[in-house]
Amino acid sequence: MRRKPGEPIYLKRHILGLAAAVVAPILLPLLYHRYITPLSFSTIFAASLIIALIGSIALYLTYRSSAQNEP
Repeated sequence: MRRKPGEPIYLKRHILGLAAAVVAPILLPLLYHRYITPLSFSTIFAASLIIALIGSIALYLTYRSSAQNEP
């Protein structure tokens, strides 16, 4: 399948990185809560927000040049 002019380039690593950034804020605090020590809801919520923020910044810095539109 051929891309249309101006369509962004998405590679498999972009999709895997996005999936990890979506799943990590949900899964990491819950795994910590289950296997290490119980956490309150507000702690889980704050940790999820911080993990999501870090993940979004990492995705932006890592893939901004390779996901740009073609001229």
